[in-house]
Amino acid sequence: MDNILDLTLDELKSWMKVNNEGAFRAKQVLEWIYKKHIFEFKDMTNISKTLTQKLENNFYFGIPEIKEIYTSINDDTKKLLLEFKDGNLIEAVIMKYKHGNSICVSTQVGCRMGCKFCASTLNGMVRNLTTGEIMAEILVGEKILGERISNVVLMGSGEPFDNFENVMKFLELVNADYSLNIGQRHITLSTCGIVPKIKEFADKNTQITLAISLHAFSDEKRKQIMPIANKYSIKEILDACDYYIKNTKRRVTFEYSLVKDVNDSKEDAKALAGLLKNMLCHVNLIPVNEVVENSFKRSSKKTIEEFESILKSYGVEVTVRREMGTDINAACGQLRRSYIDSQN
Repeated sequence: MDNILDLTLDELKSWMKVNNEGAFRAKQVLEWIYKKHIFEFKDMTNISKTLTQKLENNFYFGIPEIKEIYTSINDDTKKLLLEFKDGNLIEAVIMKYKHGNSICVSTQVGCRMGCKFCASTLNGMVRNLTTGEIMAEILVGEKILGERISNVVLMGSGEPFDNFENVMKFLELVNADYSLNIGQRHITLSTCGIVPKIKEFADKNTQITLAISLHAFSDEKRKQIMPIANKYSIKEILDACDYYIKNTKRRVTFEYSLVKDVNDSKEDAKALAGLLKNMLCHVNLIPVNEVVENSFKRSSKKTIEEFESILKSYGVEVTVRREMGTDINAACGQLRRSYIDSQN
């Protein structure tokens, strides 16, 4: 059986035709799912019993079980621990802003990129999530909130460009008017810098925001914390970003996790500013989330403010990410890992 959430409207229309049903039924079914959050074919009241039986014989709803919900007492951020039918666990984080509800979704179970400051990668990658499984994270989030989610960040566990085909199909599906109809400008995709995929993504000419996990100004320093730096240099990444900017006319966001005594000195700030000052970009400074399994500590508030000030003095647009959910381990992979450890 197939997960019906993996199908686009055209794919479900084709299935309907093959199974001697009207193509218009496909839109009816998907609207029940995405507009009304109905996850049982028998509850779709304008679908015939014959079609209901055919659907039940061929498809299932890949909606994960909610294992845990943690709600921050500080800012109402919710962290979800979700379990799929195969027993694999992922996390999603719901954040409430004045401009609407945002969700940070995972694209893989685990991650193989090996970034040293990230808990997602500690046990490596188990498998990719399908298009429908990524969609299901949003559906579960909306069900919990009882409200629409209007912004999506692909910044949870996993490297989106390491699951390229499923993620590209997800971006098509989540944006579709028959589905969740989330505008491309309300979607951000974060990558650690897989150069060929950045260029391939640029060729699709979307309005989706591209975020690059940079975290260092030099290849030497970046290799110490991000293994991907052994494959792609910062120059190659910046060249790919230039290609993206020219194709889309969109600015690139550079994520920079500030780690005490590793990449947070004034010299680091000046070197980073020199690297980016002439690029259409924005720097998002992130106080690193401390993980038990490594020795990285977050920079002091004073250091962060000085780093920000130096970038601004060079004309680089910069903000310090608002910290949300720190009391509930809202950083990637922390909840999943602690849950797995507690079961062993």
